[in-house]
Order: sequence, then structure tokens, then C-alpha cells
Amino acid sequence: MTIKKAAVIGSGVMGSGIAAHIANAGIPVYLLDIVPQAVKDNGGDRSVVAKTAIDKMLKTDPAPFMHKKAASLVTPGNIEDDLEKLADVDWIVEAVLENPKVKHDLYQKLEAVRKDGSIVSSNTSTIPLSILLEGHTERFASDFCITHFFNPPRYMRLLEVVKGPKTRQDAFDTVSAFCDRVLGKGVVECKDTPGFIANRIGTYFMAVAVNEAIDGGLTVEEADAITGRPMGIPKTGTFGLIDLVGLDLMPLISKSLLSTLPADDDYRRIHRDNALANKMIAEGYTGRKGKGGFYRQTKQADGRRVKEAIDLKTGAYRASEKATLASASAKNLKALVETADAGGAYAWRVLSQALSYAADLVPQIAEQITAVDEAMRLGYNWKSGPFELIDQLGTGWFAEKLAAEGKAIPHMVKVAAGRPFYKVEGSKLLFLGTDGEYAEVKRPDGVLLLTDIKRGSKPVAKNGSASLWDIGDGVLCLEFTSKMNALDQDIMGMIRKAMGIIGDGKSGAYKALVIHNEAQNFSVGANLGLALFAINIGLWPQIEATIAEGQNTYKALKYAPFPTVAAPSGMALGGGCEILLHSSAVQAHAETYSGLVEVGVGVLPGWGGCKEMVIRHLANKRRPGGPMPALSAAFEAISTAKVAKSAFEARDMLILRPTDGITFNKDRLLADAKAKALELAANYTPPQEPEIRLPGPTAAAAFSMAVDGFAQQGKATPHDVVVSKAIGFVLSGGNTDITQVMTEDDLLTLEREGFLALTKTNGTINRIEHMLETGKPLRN
Repeated sequence: MTIKKAAVIGSGVMGSGIAAHIANAGIPVYLLDIVPQAVKDNGGDRSVVAKTAIDKMLKTDPAPFMHKKAASLVTPGNIEDDLEKLADVDWIVEAVLENPKVKHDLYQKLEAVRKDGSIVSSNTSTIPLSILLEGHTERFASDFCITHFFNPPRYMRLLEVVKGPKTRQDAFDTVSAFCDRVLGKGVVECKDTPGFIANRIGTYFMAVAVNEAIDGGLTVEEADAITGRPMGIPKTGTFGLIDLVGLDLMPLISKSLLSTLPADDDYRRIHRDNALANKMIAEGYTGRKGKGGFYRQTKQADGRRVKEAIDLKTGAYRASEKATLASASAKNLKALVETADAGGAYAWRVLSQALSYAADLVPQIAEQITAVDEAMRLGYNWKSGPFELIDQLGTGWFAEKLAAEGKAIPHMVKVAAGRPFYKVEGSKLLFLGTDGEYAEVKRPDGVLLLTDIKRGSKPVAKNGSASLWDIGDGVLCLEFTSKMNALDQDIMGMIRKAMGIIGDGKSGAYKALVIHNEAQNFSVGANLGLALFAINIGLWPQIEATIAEGQNTYKALKYAPFPTVAAPSGMALGGGCEILLHSSAVQAHAETYSGLVEVGVGVLPGWGGCKEMVIRHLANKRRPGGPMPALSAAFEAISTAKVAKSAFEARDMLILRPTDGITFNKDRLLADAKAKALELAANYTPPQEPEIRLPGPTAAAAFSMAVDGFAQQGKATPHDVVVSKAIGFVLSGGNTDITQVMTEDDLLTLEREGFLALTKTNGTINRIEHMLETGKPLRN
């Protein structure tokens, strides 16, 4: 069975978000909700609830839709008039109120209209499957499961799935595979237990972290400095995370867990009714969505915005202060808990309880430790799961320290008996099973991870910023390894080395190149620190040589005799975006954010970005009417540092071609890119260099007038004008006219000259310095 059409019942934040993400994947979906009583009494649009939810999503940032066109795949309706439309739907997702009676009544109605074999799932996070199925038919039970999405559904990768004893394996496999391959989710099978995996452990962790911060006399800043990056948990830390998800949500989660947890569960011991949190909620301090939370922003009389934090003892706000705990700078987890300060003691008190709790829940909540670690990485963005964290401390050390403090040794730590939960043998990653034996960590079919390849092999070539890996079948993979994958001369050198190793792609061992890495971001652009250093000491010949080297390397990549496939995820900005523009093809993760953002640091795209955007926009048959409309579109994108907020938006911006691929599941990206490279290699010929005809000074004058107009309206700063006019001069072709044929090298020369001239201005130097110091663009 395949899922070709879906429906979501309930258009709240979660339901509408699930519908939007199904539409993102190109699947038509109905979104149904109730008919409001006011509409019944007074008339009006009976589907207004669902329609309002769609309209709201189109205005929401971050956007639930990857492209506004996806909204057309969501058909609004209501459960009184439109249920019969579900007769041709393959998958129905229930996302209504967390009330068993409401759900049961809906299931009875669904059972009367749905077709044989259609799958029904609940997005519940609190009600056990056994309760959801009470009183329902065998037919319904066989097609029913739980699919617990995390909010927001587009961006959070975790999907917890639960099947019942009567659930058809085919139905469960179908929905799991769909959510994995089509929706891009990390699917984790859980048991039918309260809170499943991620919320069960995550809620416990946050409660302990709050309790121990209060008991230990730590400030919210100190607690967050410890429970954030030092533990490999998002930098928000605990109090910052609670502000993000909403203080008012925490009592609801606690109430739900307490209503279903076993009587001896340790969450009952650590749960407290927090008077300060209750007072904050009552006064509207529910976090970022309210007036503030544990942190808030206040506007001063002089217009400045000041960050404040709440005093956990008095409940009064004060100016936020940076934590100065030495433990916050610990090099590793063990060093953190052994640091002799308040932060180190706090870290141990939190981890000793939270990790013990998690280690006592297997096999109760999941069959294997791998499911628990995966759920916490994907659902709470932990860098390492609980069992991986215990390994960082050492299972033997962890057990001994617990015993020395008179604390119980958790079940799975006893099973480990001093052995690690994970170990490597040869090229295989093994995990410790509940039976005390090791087994190999298996990847789903179609998943290829560079991490696994690196574990079992040595690089074909390596330098300080990049490595080349053999990923099989004659394909090389170029991996960036510099800080934030910033591009430098070592990366340029490795691109050229890869081209030398592959040769003509026919007579040697290799026939294609994939450019990919598993970092958070593909590349944020060129190394600004090196650029600023060269500027400050006036190394103009070296700067020009560096620009020329990048241009020549990227052009060689474009015209290589073998296919090159870029496989980006996360940010691909500036020079990272220019790699996409010069590759034979792109296989992009759906959540790729790409753009030529060089104006933010006062320069123009200098490694062929201007040149490639000119070529692509001129060739774009969707924008007829001579060169000016095409050039204007390129000018707008580059001069405003426009960034595509999905791979689909990158297609609109011509960063991706219609033939470039999009992968929803990040774990499948490398395999898809490799398959595309092999497909191209079967009969590959490099592209022909185009003839370029540009208007020259007339176009440059038009761009200049437009920029001056924006400046007069206050929409462009003085240095924006300088940079934008330089971009306009390059895009117009400089001193040419429409009768002359230009080459790519002609445009590259204009790029290089424009880039170099801008680096000699104070405005650009100030922008680069400000970006390096603050991470934000300077509006000078």
C-alpha cells in the first residue's frame, strides 16, 4: 500500500502543522475541524476554523509551509459536512483535543466512512493506545496506531510511533516508511507507555534541572550555562527551553504524566508544584509567547532593549548577567561534573538523577537503548542521548559514584557491568542489548551516513579543512571540516585534488564527486577572519589571488569531465551557495537555506555567484522580455541578500534547477546524492560555455537610480548604496553593450575587480569586523 492522499482532523497548531508538512511533500490532504456554534446559530462559512488555520500558517514565521504553493494542496473542510470525502483517503491523522471521549466519538464517525485498509493514527502524546481503542471494532484496531509528531511538525525530526497488539504490521510499516522517506522523519518505535520516550525523559530532566537550580541557589543564567552546551543540550538551557515551549504547557504535561505513570515512578518523587511558575503563568509570563518568562526583554527610556532574568528566590526581575562558573567551560562531561564549583555539583545532581531515570526505563519504554538515544537527539536536540552521555562518564565510574552516595544503580547500568553501551569493532558500531550482548547498529535501507563510512576507512586525502572519502561504486565524497565549514584555501586545494584523482572520470577508479558533510550547516561562506587579516595589513595582491583561485576552482568544477553533485543541508550561504551554482547537479535536503549574502559583509559574490545568477536568469524562459527583467531579478536577490528558506524556495530563486533533487530525510541525503552522481556518470558530458550579451552602462544606470530611490526612502543605508551599485555594474556587464558577446571570464574579471574595490572601503571593513564580533550584519 502507498499513501497518495491524507486527511488531518483537528486544525490546531499541531494538526494544521501536520497537514502543512504532508502538503510540503506533495501529498493532497484534507484539513477538517468543527463547525463553530456561532456559525450554526447565525450562518456563515461552516469550514471557517480550518480555513483560518491555513491563512494563519501562510503568515507564520517560521513558516509551516516550505513553499506557499504547498497550501493549495490543503483542502479545508469540517467534520459535519465533509467526512464522506475521506472515503478515498489512505491515511487519516487525528489531532483533536486530548480527551478520550472526543476521540472515541470521532473514531466512530470515521469508521462509518473510511475505506477498507485505510490507516488511522492519533497524534496523542498523553493517552495510551489501549485507552484510545476501548470499545472499537477489530477492523478499526487493525488499522490504528499512534504517530506522535513534535512541534513544529515541519522542523522537528522526531516521530514516535506506537502500534497495538492488533495493529496490522503492513499498516504500521506503511505509515512508518511514509513518514521516514516522504516526510523526512526520524521514526522511533516506542512502547505504549506514558509520555512515550522523549517527553517522558525530557520532562523529568527539566523538572530535576529546575528543582536542583532552586535548591542549589543557582541563578537561571548559571543553570542554563550548565544544562546547555556543556551537556550537549541546546544553548537555551533548561529555563530558556521552558520559555520557548511555554510555561503554561509544563503543568499540563505534568498532570498528564501523573495521571498515567506507575505508582513507583521516580517522576512522582521529583515533581513539585512550583509556586513561582504558577504566579508567572497567572500574570501572563508564559515565556516567549507571553510577556516574558524566566527571561524577558524590556524597553528602556532611551529606546534600548535590555534582557532581564527572574530571581528564583524573590520572583523579581533584574538585569541578566552572564554566568561566570568555571565548570561552564569544562572540556568534557566528566570534567564538568568533577569541577569543584557550584556548577559542577549542580551538573552531577541533575545528570545522576536524569541519566539513572533513563537507564531504568529500558526495556519498559523501548526495546533497545538506541531508540532512547535517537528520540532524545531528534526530539529535544540533544547532541548525545542518555546512554551516550553515560558512556562519556564511563558506566563503571557512574555506577561507583552512585553507589558511593548510597543511590540505586539503574537497571541498564547493571547490565553494562562496567562495559560501554556502545563500542566499535572494525567498521561496525555495536550497542549493548537488554540481554547483555552486543549487536550491530543497523541503518534502514537507503540510509548512507558519512559517519559510518569514516568509522571503517581512512580518507583518500585529507588536510586541515577538508577530507576525501571513498563512498563506493567509484564515487568520491568531499567533506568540509573547517570551523562552521568556512571556505578557505585548503578547501579549494582539496577540490582541485579531487579533480586530479578522478581525472577524466572514465579511465581511473573514480567517476563522480559528491560534495557533502553531516555538520549542522553545509557552509556559511568564506573564512572572514582570514579575509580581514589580509585587508588590515594591505595584502591586496594576495586577496586578489584568493578571489581568482576560488573563481578558477569553481569554474573547473563546473566544466569537469565527470559529474559533481552538491548535497547540502542547513545553511549554504555565500561561497557555500556558489558551490551549488557550479555543481553539475544538486541533491538538496528540503531544509536547505541558501543565498548569496555577501552584501551583509560589504562585498559582492566573488567566486562566480554574480556570473552564474546572470546566466541562469537570462536563460530562464519563465521571465521573457529581454535582459532587464532577468537582470533585475538577479540584482534584487543579490543586493538584498535574499535567502531561500527551503529547497523549494531555492528553485524559485534559480539556485536550484528544476532537475535538481530534494530529499526530505537528512539521513537519506548522501545515498540520494550518490545515486544521482552515478546516474549522471553513465553518459556524462560537461556543459557548453554560454554566450552572454548584457546591456552595459544603460542597465548599470537603471540599477543606480533604483538604489538611490531606496536610499531616499530610507530603505538602503549609505554603504548599501555603495555595495549595490558595484553589484549592478557587474551584473550589467560593465562597459559593454548588447551587441557584444561576453565570456564567463569577462564577468569573473568584473566580479574580482568589484570585490577588491569594496574591500578597500571603510564601510566594508566595518561590516566584516562587526560580523566577526557579533555574528550580525552592520547597517552602516
